[in-house]
Amino acid sequence: MGDDPLGRARELLGAAERAVVLTGAGVSAESGVPTFRGSGGLWKRFRPEDLATPEAFARDPRLVWEWYEWRRGLIRGCAPNPAHRAIASWMARGPGVTLVTQNVDDLHERAGREAGPDLDAAPRLLKLHGSIVHARCTRCAHRSRLDEAVDATSEATLPRCPACRSPLRPDVVWFGETLPETVLGAAFEAAARCDVCLVVGTTGAVYPAAAVAHEARSSGAPLIVVDPGPTEYDAVADTRVNAPAGAVLPLIL
Repeated sequence: MGDDPLGRARELLGAAERAVVLTGAGVSAESGVPTFRGSGGLWKRFRPEDLATPEAFARDPRLVWEWYEWRRGLIRGCAPNPAHRAIASWMARGPGVTLVTQNVDDLHERAGREAGPDLDAAPRLLKLHGSIVHARCTRCAHRSRLDEAVDATSEATLPRCPACRSPLRPDVVWFGETLPETVLGAAFEAAARCDVCLVVGTTGAVYPAAAVAHEARSSGAPLIVVDPGPTEYDAVADTRVNAPAGAVLPLIL
């Protein structure tokens, strides 16, 4: 992969007209976003696998909403890091960049608002696992942004759909659910047409998200991996930058 991975990455990205960026939890971790497996208090008694399911929501929606409101509070205390900002600035300069993320926080969107483009509604931002700052109706197609804190003191105070009055739920993909077909399809379509794929902060262990990079590689696009630790992509990467994303993406992009 050469003696100058940074230079090689800049060369590949600079020559591309269509690029796909796949990001994972490692990018958000550099902003201090925790893994949400609470170390104490109420949440020490629960596993995410016991709360992030349709069955858990049907059984106790108040508890599930309380957990997600706790998570949203933690995220509100975090800020986009240099990696988020470098990607957003790059997207602002080049219309051919598609960002595919596994993260459910809104740090990419917040970085986008700082850089100029409104990524919150942009078709070039594909959130494979949904968004923790949005809610969607359990019955109809309504989806809305949660700008206010959710009152989870009782089931009567939980948010309801303004269109049909059915309960709202966090707009995230839970255990046992499939990824949104339209979003996943758009990610694979972008990967099949791209000139280069940049993978940042993900080990490539979670499918089908991990397959987006493999789709790009099998279509002939070079693969650039930025991660401080080993990944499942290392054997097929054209260049590998072994460093935190926030330290090197501003140099690469």
